[in-house]
Amino acid sequence: MALTGQEVRRRRVFYIPGYDPIHPRRYRELYRKEGAAQAAISGYGITLRPKTTDGPYGWHVDSDFDGEVTGTDIELLVWSDIVRGSMSDSIPATYLNLVRTAWAYIGSGALWRLMRLRKGPVIAALYPIGMLLLQALIAVLAGWGILRGAQMLLPGPGLLATLIGALAGLALAVALLRWFKRQDGKFFAYYLMHDYSYSARHRGATPPDLEARLAEFGEAIAGALDSHADEVLVVGHSSGAHLGVSVLADLIRAGRVPKDGPRLAFLSLGQVVPMVSFLPDAHRLRADLHYLAARDELTWVDVTAPGDGCAFALCDPVSVSGVAPEGKRWPLVFSAQFTRSLSAERWRALRWRFFRLHFQYLCAFDRPLDYDYFKITAGPVSLASRYADRPPSMSRIDAAVSKYTSMAA
Repeated sequence: MALTGQEVRRRRVFYIPGYDPIHPRRYRELYRKEGAAQAAISGYGITLRPKTTDGPYGWHVDSDFDGEVTGTDIELLVWSDIVRGSMSDSIPATYLNLVRTAWAYIGSGALWRLMRLRKGPVIAALYPIGMLLLQALIAVLAGWGILRGAQMLLPGPGLLATLIGALAGLALAVALLRWFKRQDGKFFAYYLMHDYSYSARHRGATPPDLEARLAEFGEAIAGALDSHADEVLVVGHSSGAHLGVSVLADLIRAGRVPKDGPRLAFLSLGQVVPMVSFLPDAHRLRADLHYLAARDELTWVDVTAPGDGCAFALCDPVSVSGVAPEGKRWPLVFSAQFTRSLSAERWRALRWRFFRLHFQYLCAFDRPLDYDYFKITAGPVSLASRYADRPPSMSRIDAAVSKYTSMAA
């Protein structure tokens, strides 16, 4: 690893979250809590205060790494309003989305290709379908039980008993479905169904409202590239990774990355790019992956971990999508090695908390190796220098797997 002393005194970080309807304050509190924990473990200093720049929600970080002081402004590129708008409150609409999503992945053949990469994220994608069908089955069986009970127990004409039983059974079935929906903070079936259906309903194409938001993201990043920062770092987590690919590809195509400006870096974490790029109409994303992979205007590092069952761990998002260009440079793909960078005790506490593990990239490690989110985002060394000599993981998957490789709409 080539660490060259203090290169970065001022940094701008733009964080693109995944499909998340929650207010961005959650990310500030996560950074504050986990940054303090990592600083205590690793022996450096991190303090947070209100950010010093205009624009999106964010915060300022002052860090001290053995006397090397860096100031970082972190801003969230928020699309949670779009996420909330895509999440229907209607139970029937959710089940209709279930059918559409299953057909989009099964009918197109994308599901079978995705299963050749990693089973974990495919199981995660199938989970809400199975859970919602199970909930519907329980509701139907409970309703049918009430109907049969009414037919056997109620006196009078059979038709009247059937009618009363059917109404009571229907009421119970609806009540059960509503109860399951209220408990989704435990089951996550509705949330995940909305997540996967968002891309599936457009067959991988970028919807117009999201295109407009990506243009806004690009303007914010372009402004930072014209500032006095030493590094501009874009972080894309989960679904935010493929949004970052498109934003940065657009900026470079438009010539908005000045040669004498700050270093531009892209860190993709826990990416689920194939869930979109493998769909038939993901022409835009595949073209952006192809373009960005060969550019020298930026450094792109992709970090996942096999312990994260919600990510396509160690799958090179460009290569597996079948769009690797001649002279491919990026991304550098390596593992955060959860099972080694977390103590045995900590790993036992987290290993079955799948959604928590999907956010571990943003959290503290009690046995840190060469991945440290807080050193990357607030430390004195640029992403390019930090991993200049870092080889990719030997177990990465870089074979072309996608059935769809067209890059022309």
